Amino acid sequence: MYKPFLIAAAIIAALAVAFGAFGAHALKEKVSESALAVFETGVKYQFYHVFALLAAGILFQSFANDYILWSGRLFIAGIILFSGSLYALTFILAGGNNQLKWIGAITPFGGLCFIAGWIMMLIGILKK
Repeated sequence: MYKPFLIAAAIIAALAVAFGAFGAHALKEKVSESALAVFETGVKYQFYHVFALLAAGILFQSFANDYILWSGRLFIAGIILFSGSLYALTFILAGGNNQLKWIGAITPFGGLCFIAGWIMMLIGILKK
């Protein structure tokens, strides 16, 4: 097992639950439905990739290679870029600041990190 990924997954999962609760209760009355949907997408993908990060941490025990390490790193980067940019975009939309909407252009880079993480995991498993 790769303990740093397991620790990161636990922290990121706790944050996903907290963000989800925040979105469901505090944000629901303060932002538009479309902005709330953006926020919820961030939470959803953050939580999905907590499981991917847990898998990378556990798989490292049987498939200890750089590909598995890179898969976990890419999942963390994806969470930061994808979910983080969606959280920022939600608050930008809530504040009505249209000049900063370009932050949404960061989101696809997070998606690419997720895809690359899954590919690295596949290669890491096949390389054994």
